[in-house]
Amino acid sequence: MQALTRIIVVAFVGLAIDAAPTAARERLHEPCPANVLVEWNERVFALAIAEDGLLTLKGVRTAAMMHIAMHDAINSVRPHYVHYAYRGDGSAADPVIAAAQAAYEVMSRQYPDQQLALERAMHKWWAGAATDAARRRAVDVGRAAAYAIMERRAADRWDAELRYDFLPTGPGVYAEFPEHSGTPNGFVFGAAWAKVEPFTMTRATQFRVPPPPAITSSAYAAAYAEVKELGRYKSRSRTADQTHLALWWKDFAENSHNRLARALVQAHDTDLWAAARLFALLNMSVLDGYVAVFDAKFTFNHWRPYTAIRAADADGNAATHAESEWTNTHRHTYPFPSYPSAHGTVCAAAMAVLADTFGSDRAFTMTTREVASGGPQSTPMKLHPAQRSFDSFAAAAMDCALSRVYLGIHFRYDSIAGNALGTQIGRHAVDRYLVSTP
Repeated sequence: MQALTRIIVVAFVGLAIDAAPTAARERLHEPCPANVLVEWNERVFALAIAEDGLLTLKGVRTAAMMHIAMHDAINSVRPHYVHYAYRGDGSAADPVIAAAQAAYEVMSRQYPDQQLALERAMHKWWAGAATDAARRRAVDVGRAAAYAIMERRAADRWDAELRYDFLPTGPGVYAEFPEHSGTPNGFVFGAAWAKVEPFTMTRATQFRVPPPPAITSSAYAAAYAEVKELGRYKSRSRTADQTHLALWWKDFAENSHNRLARALVQAHDTDLWAAARLFALLNMSVLDGYVAVFDAKFTFNHWRPYTAIRAADADGNAATHAESEWTNTHRHTYPFPSYPSAHGTVCAAAMAVLADTFGSDRAFTMTTREVASGGPQSTPMKLHPAQRSFDSFAAAAMDCALSRVYLGIHFRYDSIAGNALGTQIGRHAVDRYLVSTP
């Protein structure tokens, strides 16, 4: 990760510690609630947002490792799904305590300054142990599961630095726009992400998308005309609902989709084993989505609408016409190449995992109360309404992808390719990883 992507956020995160259960119960013989997973998931993203605003891969990587450790610990007690990193025998351990211990071990090493609060959060779950022996066994299992995944990911290059060299300026070629991105001259975000080791893919190029349309083609001209009109600042052609859609989907996908997963797990009383699998696959797929899409972005180095519309007179396409003062819906463009859409990719990967758990035709309502008004560090803005409803997870994923056209930061083909890429990644993850035991 480039040094400039390390954003220092001065924040103190106070984590509320719920009261311990009032009565112990035998967890191995009653349905196991997924509250332990929900609480630790919420906690990891609170810490990640406070530390770097989710502008690095640290938060989603930590969430993926944490949930893999929790999944493996739980399934070592009573195997419902195939493990990922830890193969130990956890029989006779308390599965909930094992999960909490696994979460603590991962998070305390990623956020050592929060260790005291994390210890309190972990100890809360000890009160529900059936026996002292089950608790002690669970602590050992949770710790071993955490160490297994942390060792496996120790050299995964998540924070590596990589120099990006701009290509010669020309039609269709990504060019910087510091006046619009709000970043220093020469800064490009995410070039090293393509080099991170995936969780479920064999390599970053495994599902590589085809190239974008030629700048001289009619397909490009149609996409150009669409984003120029529907993605412009104060567009008269964009409906109020499309404007809401564009702004509502701005939240980082790892934040919004984990928030959705927590709500659905609680609403549907998802059991501990299924929920553990869901959270692990969700976060593995999100990180892999970023790896794959940034590999494609820096392979094709395709320009953004902001550059394309202002430089259209030199693009060699008679059907496009330049507008020198054009700007987009939220007057900001992210400083990295356009094709394909990262947001479209990661949303689709996450939604594919959710569809696998809750059913592809499940209708649901999703809540996003606040997003940045412009770039990631801009003033927050409240959303009214805060909810949007969808007929299926696939429909939501496509809405997420196309929202970037209305926002004015992507061409339609960016969004469609991102949606296809993310869907492949998510489906690959659920088909190949953490599958049901024989």
